Amino acid sequence: MSERPALAEIPIEPEAAEPPIKIVIADDHPVVRRGLRQLFDEEGDIDVVAEAADAEAAMRYVHGHHPQVLVIDLNMPGEPTLEVIPRIREQFPETQIVVLTMQNEPAYARLALSLGVLGYVLKEAADAELVDAVRAAVRGDSYLNPRLGAKVAVEPPPGPPDGLSKRELEVLRLIALGYTNVQIATELYLSVRTVETHRGHIQQKLGLADRHELVRYALDRGLIPH
Repeated sequence: MSERPALAEIPIEPEAAEPPIKIVIADDHPVVRRGLRQLFDEEGDIDVVAEAADAEAAMRYVHGHHPQVLVIDLNMPGEPTLEVIPRIREQFPETQIVVLTMQNEPAYARLALSLGVLGYVLKEAADAELVDAVRAAVRGDSYLNPRLGAKVAVEPPPGPPDGLSKRELEVLRLIALGYTNVQIATELYLSVRTVETHRGHIQQKLGLADRHELVRYALDRGLIPH
């Protein structure tokens, strides 16, 4: 009997590796940026494509690299990070944002999350939590430092005090955070004249004369963190 011809072996193609997660990191301290880069490099599947020293540079790098995640500090020189975050979310919705900060006040976390941030990690826990927060953001999931998350859950944000309307409270908070009337108008989709009117009503209701007194009032009432 003649032998059967051997069946040709079909080569098995190796599974294609997932492309690395592209991220931009933004912190004004070079030592912190080096440490973050080393942390992500050790993962093997996370690629730091750019480093920024302020929020404005971070926005430019997001525009140039289209990363999946931006890791950004809240307290940097130049334009306030909390002012830049909404513009990044609006212009580059495909880039998720993870905040890395020393600010452990629930009010900061609430504000950041309300602006569209998906992750809020404290610098003291970065080694243990930051990579998990980045991976969660890529999946579209949120990540909040557990200890801080417990405070956010049990401490509801204060309601409008002293007869202020909800809109007046929003204006007051932005004034206390350092926003100008023009910036508040842009943020809340109001005219500058309307913002000025709200500001006048706020000062009249509270009996306060200037921005310094408004900031002190907001701090004392817990409307913004110290």
